[in-house]
Amino acid sequence: MTGIILAILGIATATVLAGIGSAKGVGSAAQSAMGVLSEDSSMFGKMLVLTLLPGTQGLYGFIVGFLILINAGVLGGGALPTVGQGLAYLCGALAIGFGGMFSGFAQGKAAVSGILMCAKDEKNFSKAMVSITLVEIYALLAFIVSLLIVISVPGFAG
Repeated sequence: MTGIILAILGIATATVLAGIGSAKGVGSAAQSAMGVLSEDSSMFGKMLVLTLLPGTQGLYGFIVGFLILINAGVLGGGALPTVGQGLAYLCGALAIGFGGMFSGFAQGKAAVSGILMCAKDEKNFSKAMVSITLVEIYALLAFIVSLLIVISVPGFAG
């Protein structure tokens, strides 16, 4: 298996898995938000914010995938990665792929709970935001690990 195939597999891993996590999380939150909005449409802004929060994982996966596209020479040409470099790109993508997927699932559940809490009392919005954002820390950690690996691969001689 050549290095470029491994790099492309990494691109797919980062974007697809993190995207699945975000899609599931945002979808779950949107279902709850629609129920709240059917009763009180004035809460649209708050519901939108709480619904969008699980979507960041997909963005992180996209950024990592895009960086691999550039660094591996798929976009803009350049030297193709060695097998070792391709494997390093794939390993770097695994962190945000799985970290993004599982944190997207968890953040979606937290968002559903936050939305239901705000439906009972709008004053709970900031509490819901804090609770939902706590899950984001783990997506950010996965993103940082992936980012550090991907930007260091071009100097890797393997």
